Amino acid sequence: MTQTRRQFLKTTALATAAFGLVPAVPAFAQSVDMEELLIPGPLGDKILGDENAPVTIVEYASMTCGHCANFHKRTWPDLKKDYIETGKVRFIFREYPLNNEAYAMSMLARCAPADKYFEIVDIMFEQLRSGALSGEFLPALTNLSKQIGYTQESFNECLTNQGMLDALVAEQKRASDEFGVNSTPTFFINGEKHSGALSIEDMGKIIEENI
Repeated sequence: MTQTRRQFLKTTALATAAFGLVPAVPAFAQSVDMEELLIPGPLGDKILGDENAPVTIVEYASMTCGHCANFHKRTWPDLKKDYIETGKVRFIFREYPLNNEAYAMSMLARCAPADKYFEIVDIMFEQLRSGALSGEFLPALTNLSKQIGYTQESFNECLTNQGMLDALVAEQKRASDEFGVNSTPTFFINGEKHSGALSIEDMGKIIEENI
């Protein structure tokens, strides 16, 4: 998959917020090599939790995925409070953009100060579900960027960063080719693959079995 800056901006500017939603289809159990999985991509990983936690969860998500948004609304707060903040889980979030809109949102989250990354991801998921990005996508995204501290100049600079775009494309390809990711959200819990927006009950059961 190859994208040029011109193609990316052109298609993003013309796109509306008619986001595709990936169904939460259960997948057969599959494990991957943890050592390979934990090698970060070219942009580095976004991580929360104790590096010595007994359970590591890697999530692949798209900012325009409705099931991802539902997970971060319904499951994420309890996962963070009960497992990440208590030292049981180390959580790694990786972008798996499904369309140009998701690439743009991921880039804006990456361009922001590192300590604001997860806060901005939460805002983007909330805005997606509330309909704040309805209508013409680029003007809506511009307005959202102002809420999280971007100027027009820094907004344009971020979305024309070809190196960042290439890195996101490469990470998505690696996830598909090496780890079999083909839908979002996809989770690897201590290396075992689970697809779909898991409830806190389901995720908690898997976590407890791995502690």
